[in-house]
Order: sequence, then C-alpha cells, then structure tokens
Amino acid sequence: MHRIFSSKWFISGVSLAVGAGVGGSFVAYRGGCVKSVDTFGGVLDRVPVIPIPSVDAAELVPYQHGQVVQSKSTAVMKYGFPSLSNIKTRESYVTSYDPRNRTAAWVIEQLSPETLTGTSDRKFCDFKEDDSVHEYHRATNMDYKGSGFDRGHLAAAANHKWSQKAMADTFYLSNVSPQNPHLNQNAWNNLEKYCRSLAKQYQNVFVCTGPLYLPRQESDGKMYVKYQVIGKNHVAVPTHFFKVLILEKTRGEVELRPYVMPNMPVDEKIPLERFLVPIESIERASGLLFVPNIMKRTNTLQAITAGRA
Repeated sequence: MHRIFSSKWFISGVSLAVGAGVGGSFVAYRGGCVKSVDTFGGVLDRVPVIPIPSVDAAELVPYQHGQVVQSKSTAVMKYGFPSLSNIKTRESYVTSYDPRNRTAAWVIEQLSPETLTGTSDRKFCDFKEDDSVHEYHRATNMDYKGSGFDRGHLAAAANHKWSQKAMADTFYLSNVSPQNPHLNQNAWNNLEKYCRSLAKQYQNVFVCTGPLYLPRQESDGKMYVKYQVIGKNHVAVPTHFFKVLILEKTRGEVELRPYVMPNMPVDEKIPLERFLVPIESIERASGLLFVPNIMKRTNTLQAITAGRA
C-alpha cells in the first residue's frame, strides 16, 4: 500500500515566520506520479497517484426509508471525515466544531460548476451565531468587533452560489475563524479562487479547510503553542490555516494538494505552490487524518468493482 506523501519536514511557526512562504515542500505532478520537492531543492519522495475506479458517491452514502439519501452534504462524505467529533451538516458542507476554540476544526465541501453558478448574492447574508452550539462555546459578532481580525470563511461563500440558503449557511460563525485582513483579502482569497478554477478541470473537487495552532521556539529554546484569543468568549486566533484539496480526474486518478498559510500578511504575488506542504505535516499538526480515508475508499471501491466483474 502506497502513501501519497512521505514527509521529512514538520511545519513550524519558526519556518513560516522567517519567510513569506512555507519552509517545507511543494508538489509537482508528472507522468502519473506525485513528486514532492522541498523548497531548498531536495527531492523528498515520489509515489504513484492513487487510481480510483469511477463509482457514484451515492453508492456509499446512508439509506433512509429504503432509498439512498442524496444531497450535496452527503456527497462530501465520499472520503470519510478527518475526525468524528461534533459533526454538523449544513446545506452544502459538513463541519467538525471545536467548542474549546469557538471555531471549526475542519470544514469539507464539494465544488463543481453547478455549485459555483447561480444568482445568490452575499449582500443578502449576515454573519450570525450558530444556535446549535451551546452559548458557552459559541462565538458572537461582538467577539470580532474591534479585534482587528476579519471573520474569515472556512467554506467560502462564493463556492455556493447555487443556493441562497447554501450561501447563507457559510455565514454561521461556526464556519468562521479570526483571520488577518490582509491575508483574507489577498493571498487566501487567491487560493479560494484557484480552488474554484479547478472545478473546471477536474471531475470532482473536495476541499477541506481549517485552522492550525502551531508551535514556535521562544528565546529560552523551548517550543510553545501560543495564540491570541479575542472577545469575551475567547475565540482562538489560529497561527495558520490549511486547505486540503482532493482532486478527481475523469480517468479515476486522485491528486492530493495540501496548502498551509500563516495567519499574517502574505504577499499575494508569491506563487501558491510555495505554500504546498506534505500532507503528513498537516495530519501531525492538526490531529486529523486524510490519507487513511483515501486508502480505505480505494480498497472499498476496488472490492465493489471486483464484485461487479
């Protein structure tokens, strides 16, 4: 069984604070293989892209009253969830909420030309508290007022123009994290636009986004995890953000592109590939798992395909 990436670099607050880009690796796709190359010029690993037989996502989603439950939110279950705590389902995304930090641990959504097209308009949307979260663990708009941080979407509003309700659901504060305004409006916005552009090139685009709270070495030589909190509810300010893209080609191949950006001003002219990192770095830093889910999905689909032969 092949791993998608083999990591020799661990993301650190030090490496990201030193330069505008992420010290680590970027990924190039050549000849059906994934080539992971660190930004200092050394090759980390080279393994095949995972082939996945073409099977409708609905085949592996739950049944209700004798019929398959089909919706955009269940479609994102295709590769499982990175974790199983506090799962919440919205119109077109699924999230795992972190009550301690008052923000999501991750949000998964599926992008397609259909979800990106429509007449929905964000001017009809307002940021709102998530009533499904206990008030002790809930962020409010007052927490962000005067904080100096934007209410940064994890599942982006522009990803869900197909439905006004779907777009409105992205304005729950449970789908928001405190984000540096310069990052939110420039480099991060460019990454979101890039994700949407990929929906025109790939059969399916799954996007998982979330916050990171990474360690940094202090003057005493020890590593500490330090992050600011804002408002009376102490909403955690991430040190970094990740975005993991699972890209399905029409031939059945899958590409995995993991990005990390520091929660600080980033020059939008820096190529996005500078922010690609080994997936294991995100898994280790976040406590989430992506690769095992993809491998499990691969084995299940192969078994289904063999059974039909």
